[in-house]
Amino acid sequence: MDDASKNRRSREDHVVSFREKICYGLGDSACNVVYGLCSTLLTFFYTDYVGINAFVVGIIFLITRLFDGVSDIIMGFITDRTKSKYGKARPWILWMSVPYAVTFILLFLVPANASQTIQAIYIFVTYNLVNTIVYTALNLPYSTMASLITRDQKSRASTQAWRIFCGPMGKMVVTVSTLPLVKALGDTQRSWIIVSCIFAVIALVLLLVCFFNIEERVVIEAAQNQKVSVGKNLKALFSNQYWAICLGLWGIMVMMSTVSGTITTYYCKYILGNQDLYSPIYAAELIAQSIVVLIVPYFVMRFGKRNLTLAGILLVIVAQLVWITNPMSVGVAMTSAILRGIGVAPLWACVFPMIADCAEFGQWKTHVRQDGMIFSAASVGSKVGGGLASAGIGLLMDSVGYDGLAAAQSAEALGMIKAICMYAPIIFSAIIVVLCLLYKLDKLYPQVIADLRKRDEQGIL
Repeated sequence: MDDASKNRRSREDHVVSFREKICYGLGDSACNVVYGLCSTLLTFFYTDYVGINAFVVGIIFLITRLFDGVSDIIMGFITDRTKSKYGKARPWILWMSVPYAVTFILLFLVPANASQTIQAIYIFVTYNLVNTIVYTALNLPYSTMASLITRDQKSRASTQAWRIFCGPMGKMVVTVSTLPLVKALGDTQRSWIIVSCIFAVIALVLLLVCFFNIEERVVIEAAQNQKVSVGKNLKALFSNQYWAICLGLWGIMVMMSTVSGTITTYYCKYILGNQDLYSPIYAAELIAQSIVVLIVPYFVMRFGKRNLTLAGILLVIVAQLVWITNPMSVGVAMTSAILRGIGVAPLWACVFPMIADCAEFGQWKTHVRQDGMIFSAASVGSKVGGGLASAGIGLLMDSVGYDGLAAAQSAEALGMIKAICMYAPIIFSAIIVVLCLLYKLDKLYPQVIADLRKRDEQGIL
């Protein structure tokens, strides 16, 4: 092996510093400003503050997510073909930081005195602008960095763990503090706009900190001049069975998170009788999740990502069963939230390193390197999953006559809220268990990397 190859390998196997891990994680904190509100409180804002019908909101979210899935694929191609002095993924964090902050605020500027039709059109346009275009162009390259910062498996897992620690922290800040801030500022639509401006500035600063303190190191020389047709790219993608499994894991994970985060708001307001309970219950889950996420990497090499994820999801099922035993108890709700947070932590900590491993497996199997494509196509599951979850809640709530502006809800609406909150996580968890049992890349990965090292020395993919 010549000196250039040794230097390249040393660079690719770089042990990421604690500072860089934190700064990379702060990028996900910024991303979770939009993701956090869109997957939890935005539906509540549209129905209970703007007065939009829950069915209309659900349909808008579903259509947008389908568009978003297509834009993910397009952005994957763009990312893999981007060439700049900063790399192929990192520059997008800089380019999209300001548009991200501006379009986020637009979500809450719904014309208050307009007709429902005009309001629905405004929501459709701005929600697509934020999610289909800006967020996609920011978050997909950011996620692709998971396979480009380092190739070292342990360091990769640790870096992603800090990402998943910082991400929920960003989500927790917006979801836990939004309603109290809105209430303190007058509890009106104007209050939401002021709060969104505050969060937008914070997100912008965090994105810039992230960009200036991370680095792309994994540069596959043979892939630099790789010219692969769209057809060959798609063929390579769909022949990667572990990518398909990760697509499912990410999609179901987001569905479960979206449903839990959204329906808990309604559950606290109408079942427990106190909307303010949402903040401490949701915070309990996210804090537990964030703490455990940091512990997971220390057990990855011993137990494997799949096994840790599987054990955690079984705990989620137990957590829901605990809540079902006493659904009216705030204490039991808090206990269940903590257990659920511990249970989902391994999945959140492992899913992105698993996708990064899929990029290596895909190259090993098909001789096509497609970091951006792997992450963008896998994220289709998360976008469609989130859209289906939001739309599903809207459709189910509308089917039982839910009215966000009514002083009280019907028995059917209350029953639906309770059923979704109690049983949806169990259904999602069962699907994740099946997907985990199908994932066997952990055992194969050392051989994959060893073979790719030999190919790198020969200058072939």
